[in-house]
Amino acid sequence: MNDLSEHLQSLEQLLFESEVRSSRSALESLLAPEFREIGASGGLYLYEDIISALLAEPPDGTARTLTDFEMQLLSPDLALVTYRAMRTVPASPPVRSLRSSVWRYDADGQWRMVFHQGTLTA
Repeated sequence: MNDLSEHLQSLEQLLFESEVRSSRSALESLLAPEFREIGASGGLYLYEDIISALLAEPPDGTARTLTDFEMQLLSPDLALVTYRAMRTVPASPPVRSLRSSVWRYDADGQWRMVFHQGTLTA
């Protein structure tokens, strides 16, 4: 199970990388078609909303870090992960959040995110 935790953490980390955030094929390989996100604003975003938003992000020097990663296996093919994230944009104070994601092991042998939520923290 430790290997799975490390694997899912690496997948979460991929979603922080600008190369992945700017690639439709990379995003489609990580997000399930029925993906849903509840954003820090409280809004509900669907698969295409998130892919379009990520593809439209300008390259602004944003850095993202992930800490306190934990995984709980909900079933053999479903896992809940939680972690703290910090987003830093040049000349702005850092934005901290508590995040949770549900990952599913699909029939094609890949883990894909089906749900994500971010909550701003102090």
